[in-house]
Amino acid sequence: MSWLYLAIAVIFEIAVGIAAGKAEGFTRLWWTIATLAAGGIATFFLSLALLTFDVGVGYALWTSLAGVGIVILGALFLSQRLTWRKAVGIAIVIAGVVGLNLAGTA
Repeated sequence: MSWLYLAIAVIFEIAVGIAAGKAEGFTRLWWTIATLAAGGIATFFLSLALLTFDVGVGYALWTSLAGVGIVILGALFLSQRLTWRKAVGIAIVIAGVVGLNLAGTA
C-alpha cells in the first residue's frame, strides 16, 4: 500500500510543479489555490508512504520521480524542449531511484 501512497504523492507533486509555474509568482488566484491544495495532498500521501519507507529513501523517491514527471510532461504538453542532455539526466535519476530502492530493501 505504501507504493500506492507514494505514487499518489508523486502525481500530486507533479501537479504542484505545473500549477506553480502557471501561478506566475502566486499572482493568479486559482493556480495559486491549485498549487497549495496539491501540495497539501502530496505531503499527506507522502507522510502515509513514509510509515513504511525510510524517510531519506521515500523523500528521494518522491522528489526524483516528480521531477522526472514534470520534465516529461513539460516536453509533451508545455512546449518545453527535451534535449539529449535532459534525457541522460532523467536516465541517471531513474538509475539513482532504482539504486535507492534496492538499498532501502537490504
